[in-house]
Amino acid sequence: MINRVILLGRLTDDPQMRYTSNGTPVTNFSLAVDRRFTNQQGERETDFIDIVAWRKLAELCADYLVKGQKAAVDGWLQVRSYEVQSGENQGQRRTVHEVVADNVQFLEKPRGSGGTQSSGTEAPEKSSGFNPDDVPF
Repeated sequence: MINRVILLGRLTDDPQMRYTSNGTPVTNFSLAVDRRFTNQQGERETDFIDIVAWRKLAELCADYLVKGQKAAVDGWLQVRSYEVQSGENQGQRRTVHEVVADNVQFLEKPRGSGGTQSSGTEAPEKSSGFNPDDVPF
């Protein structure tokens, strides 16, 4: 079986990092990804895809990605469900579809940034640095 997802889009908001109860970093963000074809009105529709990154990759994403920045994500699709614990919807089952990132490439500098940033990682535990000032945008 193959479960592989490759996405290229822009962040819809700044990434949100938190830690699990055992101290593992996890970061969530969403990418706006345009569809390849136009609709009947000649407009491109956009899908908003939830992304989750773990460990060192989570820290890098939280530190260097910002709303509106273009990024590429390579990972796998995860479908999970949970039961709402509180509020008026308590007890209801919810299903979540998200891409678990194995690799995130930061494709441009954050808007208004003059400094350097780190690139994505080849795997959540490994980091390869690069200077975005060397790339002509």
